[in-house]
Amino acid sequence: TATQKEIFPNLSPESRGLPAINKEAWESRNKANGVEWTKLCPTEAISVRQSDSTEELNLDLGRCIACGLCPDISPDGIIEKNLSTKTAVRNRQDLVLSTADCKENEKQSPPQTKENIFKGAVAIRVVSTGCSACDLEVSAAFNPIFDMERFGIQLVASPRLADILMVTGPAGKGMQKALFRTYEAMPEPRLVIATGSCAISGGMHGDKNYASTGGVGAILPVDAYVPGCPPHPWSIIHSVLTVMEHKELSK
Repeated sequence: TATQKEIFPNLSPESRGLPAINKEAWESRNKANGVEWTKLCPTEAISVRQSDSTEELNLDLGRCIACGLCPDISPDGIIEKNLSTKTAVRNRQDLVLSTADCKENEKQSPPQTKENIFKGAVAIRVVSTGCSACDLEVSAAFNPIFDMERFGIQLVASPRLADILMVTGPAGKGMQKALFRTYEAMPEPRLVIATGSCAISGGMHGDKNYASTGGVGAILPVDAYVPGCPPHPWSIIHSVLTVMEHKELSK
């Protein structure tokens, strides 16, 4: 049997994974080291905000391409690896890690006002807007090892049969019409999952490129975000089970 039995296992220590902030290391850091290293992030996912006499470190996983640079260059162990595969979130703000202790940075799930009809089974239509890496990981999520279909999830060719629109790639301006037409062809209610940093924020393209929209959220309402470049198949599965509120998440 090839199917992996353990659900959402951590990545191996050799993996890059996504970065995380070590708040204790930040608070006890040697300030003589400065914060110039934060400017080396290729997507400007790391930033420092001055607030009165304090400095606040922010890390936007939605812009992170998981290059693995920041854990190596950050002094005092401020940035460390996060090897978890349960990385999907419902709110875009939940991808922004911060050293600030305030309520606005606490992770909050969207309020559920009615019963989730997607708990049993869902059909997914994938639209690639220019990212083969994420497409390969989505395909891998359905192979015999990860076997996403065991959770009642299937891929469909027509948006008219789909419950979820899964978007990969930077969602450039040239793809806006195609995305919108696909979304409009889906029956209501319908969900959108932004898969990978490009789909979340534009990735390396960002939102300053003349052809970039800065992510699918500028075109369609997004119900879940999966950071990574590309995200691991288990992280992709986690995003779908999250919007399904699947029983596996409560184990």
